[in-house]
Amino acid sequence: MKALVFNDVGDIELKDVQDPVVKDPSDAIIKITVTTICGTDLHMVRGTVTGMKKGTILGHEGVGIIEKIGTHVKNFHVGDRVIVPSTIACGSCEFCLKELYSQCNVSNPNGPDKGTAFYGGPEASGPFNGMQAEKVRVPYADINLVKIPEGITDEQVILLSDILPTAYMGVEFAEVKPEDTVAVFGCGPVGQLVIACLKRLSPQKIFAIDRVPSRLKLAESQGAIAINFEEHDPVKQLKKLTNGKGPNKIIDAVGVDAQCPESTGSEFKKEFKKELKKIVPKKNAKGGNWVPGNGPSQVLRWAVAAVAKAGTISIIGVYSDQSKVFSVGEAMEKNITVRSGNCNHRKYIPMLLEWVKDGSFKSSKFITQKAPFADIVHAYKKFDKRAAGWIKVLLTI
Repeated sequence: MKALVFNDVGDIELKDVQDPVVKDPSDAIIKITVTTICGTDLHMVRGTVTGMKKGTILGHEGVGIIEKIGTHVKNFHVGDRVIVPSTIACGSCEFCLKELYSQCNVSNPNGPDKGTAFYGGPEASGPFNGMQAEKVRVPYADINLVKIPEGITDEQVILLSDILPTAYMGVEFAEVKPEDTVAVFGCGPVGQLVIACLKRLSPQKIFAIDRVPSRLKLAESQGAIAINFEEHDPVKQLKKLTNGKGPNKIIDAVGVDAQCPESTGSEFKKEFKKELKKIVPKKNAKGGNWVPGNGPSQVLRWAVAAVAKAGTISIIGVYSDQSKVFSVGEAMEKNITVRSGNCNHRKYIPMLLEWVKDGSFKSSKFITQKAPFADIVHAYKKFDKRAAGWIKVLLTI
């Protein structure tokens, strides 16, 4: 089968690999029909998330059709159309029973202390081959698949595989109320979905911070107040627009590949250089692609400085194990609540599927590009450069 393979930092390749097989009676083999590219994939190709095993198939978002099942799979049948949640859980350990699926004690073969198991990730996460492929093996299929109802298209549900549940969890972590003002850092696909989820809660104001004009424009079309951090200091602007208080809630949808303003630079330039040496031991930028963000803790610093006293910061952007910088003293002095984590996808997908079924959530405005799977490397490069209008790429297999 064809699959996108991680060869090394800055080196990905679409090539022929062996088809997956049923290894355990609880497995299922899914023929992928639609997949996407996620910002998390870029962290690994840029080298800002380390520990990737060479030869791992990338990608953690997919929908498809069940091709084979193990003898212990009871909830699904060959031919069922399914969503594949991007994190992997056993469904029966103490954390899964609390719907904390990303903290499953069983699914990661490296042991319970190694963190979230997910497709297409570093060796510490499994590794499990991902879904930027014609087929994928799904462990513990009875809990790690969600059946797609009749009349619902692949395009309508592909965002439920990862980024819509992640966005919703970020909003849930922030505990947003109608009287709140909320700032969303990052207007990529996750940030856009955060705004969409926030709109359902009707907070007083939503601010969207980024520097890519097309992304800010889409955020404005959703009713957010756009702040271009190349034109305004985001901390000062957020304070100005909230009568000096700062927003009550901040959601970080950027993570470790944050960028400093080019127009003004950053007062933390020296600190960022030191951080990058620890976070990114190997770089392999080529032709303007695969360039690590030059401000790995920039959004965290902005968030702590901007948030209102006794406010909440929700972190759903991905950070490396080597990301060690956080303004804990300033956060403590302001009585800030901080919540973060990998998404418990399986908890949220059934509810979000109801949004799709009742017509209240439409994915079409967030899927800005569609391409055949054969064009995936080209699509990676365009998305990596944050090309104008590139929000979310749908790849058809």
